[in-house]
Amino acid sequence: MIPARLLLFLPFAAALHGQGTPDFEKPPISYSESKPADAVAALQKRLAAGELALAGDDRDVLRQLLAELRVPIASQTVVFSKTSLQRSRIRPEHPRVIYFSDSAYVGWVPGGLLELTVVDPRLGPIFYAMDLAALRRGVNPFSRDSDCLSCHGGAFVRDVPGVFVRSVFPADSGEPLLRHGTTVVDDQTPFADRWGGWYVTGYRGAAPHRGNAIAREEKDRLVFEPESRRPDELSAFFDVSIYPAATSDVVALLVLEHQTTLQNTLTRAAFATRRMIDYQRGLQRHFKEPESDEPTYESVRSVIASAAQDVVDRLLFHKEAELPEGVEGSAAFRAAFAADAVRTRDGRSLRDLSLRGRIFAHRCSYMIYSESFAALPPALKSGIFERLKKALDGREAKDRYAYLPAEEKERIRAVLLETLPEARARWGAAPR
Repeated sequence: MIPARLLLFLPFAAALHGQGTPDFEKPPISYSESKPADAVAALQKRLAAGELALAGDDRDVLRQLLAELRVPIASQTVVFSKTSLQRSRIRPEHPRVIYFSDSAYVGWVPGGLLELTVVDPRLGPIFYAMDLAALRRGVNPFSRDSDCLSCHGGAFVRDVPGVFVRSVFPADSGEPLLRHGTTVVDDQTPFADRWGGWYVTGYRGAAPHRGNAIAREEKDRLVFEPESRRPDELSAFFDVSIYPAATSDVVALLVLEHQTTLQNTLTRAAFATRRMIDYQRGLQRHFKEPESDEPTYESVRSVIASAAQDVVDRLLFHKEAELPEGVEGSAAFRAAFAADAVRTRDGRSLRDLSLRGRIFAHRCSYMIYSESFAALPPALKSGIFERLKKALDGREAKDRYAYLPAEEKERIRAVLLETLPEARARWGAAPR
């Protein structure tokens, strides 16, 4: 319960989060005013010092940039709906490609800008545009792109700087028919609702999805038939020779959807915690109490506990949608994704894929090893590890995670204890 004296200050708290300026642009986050420590900042320094040269045609520069950021070409996914800032260049026969690693996302439309989103551990995703013409003039080609926040900082991502995958009903021009709905896709989205406006390869099942297909309207009525073809490459849809790869891998899409959702959850939880700790410190200063980053007021503890619950739910794939048979994907993406795996002595990893009803063999996200997770505020991280331990020990109220068999919970617990030092330090036990 909030102490009576704090009730006097709730209007002050509301004013901190007033309308107009997004919460993440205000202290203590100050997103746009803060200097990020991300991979693009390092690239800029190397370019300015002459330690790095990016040369050749646009595709050559793209390949070099992906190599510098350690983003695999095999992660290529292809979107043909006009749902980005370069919408005028995008159409089904001239799509946009997206590549990703755990902490970087690169988008490109031939003839256009390179779009980079890199994750700062404290600020979340930072959006840049790379002007290839400026690069050739010897001018710094990178600019932090605030225009991206019109979509990547609003309702689609629940008002934090975020990354997301969107499914629409695209017309033959690539224009989304928005009156018929749009879906932000995560790992809870039914398979049938995914990938509208995207190309999909590597799926051989019978269950339909929205990918590879065009919609139309007849007297304001939506007409949409799922595509029956199950391609392994995309030459039947557009000229693949101008792109680094000919695929838009179904497994890459599934991993991308999970990863972006969890990244946004981490960002949202971290921002909420930092705001509440800052609010608490303001009250403590006012009442001349010792300032602390430990949540001491019930209202602060409640917000942080809710944020920790959200993170654990996403880590453990709570309410994950079932996958149909036939999700295979390409060997190239599977190998690239496994290359960064943190493994136990007997070879198990949280990157091990299942693709039989679910994405992963051990349903705890590999994003627990990410820099974003490591940089979470201590009070939040303590709550996450406490809840995660209860979940894996089967001690959650009404066993919220009963969908995980006891054997799988034990496997996850053993993997974390062996591969995540913070889990060992906090749980104080060796794998059983």
